[in-house]
Amino acid sequence: MRLNVFKNTVLLFVLVMISCANVTKSKSENLTILDDDVQKQVKEDKSIVVGANQTELYLPILKGKRIGIVANQTSVIFKTKEGYTNTHLVDSLLALNINIKSVFAPEHGFRGTADAGEVIKDGLDIKTNLPIVSLYGKNKKPSIEQLKGLDLVVFDIQDVGARFYTYISSLHYVMEACAEQHIPVLILDRPNPNGHYFDGPILEAAHKSFVGIHPIPTVHGMTIGEYAKMINGEKWLKNEIQCELQVIPVKNYHHNLEYSLPIKPSPNLPNDKSINLYPSLCFFEGTNVSAGRGTETQFQIFGSPFLNTETFTFQFKPKPNHGAKHPKYENKLCNGEDLTQTKNLNALNLNWLIKAYNNTENKANFFNSFFTKLAGTVKLKQQIEAGLSTSEIKATWADGLEAFGKTRAKYLIYE
Repeated sequence: MRLNVFKNTVLLFVLVMISCANVTKSKSENLTILDDDVQKQVKEDKSIVVGANQTELYLPILKGKRIGIVANQTSVIFKTKEGYTNTHLVDSLLALNINIKSVFAPEHGFRGTADAGEVIKDGLDIKTNLPIVSLYGKNKKPSIEQLKGLDLVVFDIQDVGARFYTYISSLHYVMEACAEQHIPVLILDRPNPNGHYFDGPILEAAHKSFVGIHPIPTVHGMTIGEYAKMINGEKWLKNEIQCELQVIPVKNYHHNLEYSLPIKPSPNLPNDKSINLYPSLCFFEGTNVSAGRGTETQFQIFGSPFLNTETFTFQFKPKPNHGAKHPKYENKLCNGEDLTQTKNLNALNLNWLIKAYNNTENKANFFNSFFTKLAGTVKLKQQIEAGLSTSEIKATWADGLEAFGKTRAKYLIYE
């Protein structure tokens, strides 16, 4: 009876460890005292383990060093396989006596509550009293003074795989600043929920901006770790310098694996559907059409007061909310389309953009100057205005995507 109690106790202990996505070393140390069926279960557990959860791999690198961390609300260590219980990376490392000197915050801020485009100011984190350095607004690149005294910078941000999602631009400037000061960068990798495809026009150098900094398509299909390797390998940093880089890969991840984000990567991407539609619907940000900011279905609907009600029967009225203090068409009735029940995309969808353009009251007022920055080329606007179909437009991307695919392949960490 004592033996059974002992075995059951051990089994319960291991199952708790599995559910907490514990480190590989802990699992392997206990395998020798388990029943065969439990050993098999441990070995066959193929749950995603993000880089931040693999503390046994990176704590030895951090010990005894003065650390800067690029982080936001997604920078967590998960305590369950599903990921809904977690501790923030900064809080966890401080508890482990890692010497964190400062936190660098990208767009939306350290706690991820700021609107898109809202200026984030430097300050102190209330919980930890650590200095927060904003990497959004005028100061997109860490200064020499802000990096002074650091031995290593950790980058841990959940990305969604779109060129105009500014976290990869922040990655570029962090790597560049660190390379110039000879400070290594350690990336704790996370899955890309849109990592199963790449698509779109290649950004042209003339249209480089913070929403498009590299010659890549709209959707790049890479994790942050893979993307950092490409920045280095293609020598995209200033003066072609390269950053001393190390990546802690995601365990059990591949590019065709569906991955549901447990934490919103930004205020206006509330769920899996919005993240999947975001690369296609974000083009509306460069038009007089709303992509749903100011509603609870951001980037899952679109519409404007200028679309006709015969073609667009769905209606909504944007109001200020946690993701948009002053949304486009605030308190005005918009006619549009509800995409919440559409199938997940495996490619960019231009049909909605073209349909909206063809059915707006005044086509001359449809596009604004931001559209070309989002597209990375003036050609997409010209093609839509000329009446080209989705298939005709996409045919013009083929050569660029083929070349990018070959470049991308050199830096992939995952199948």
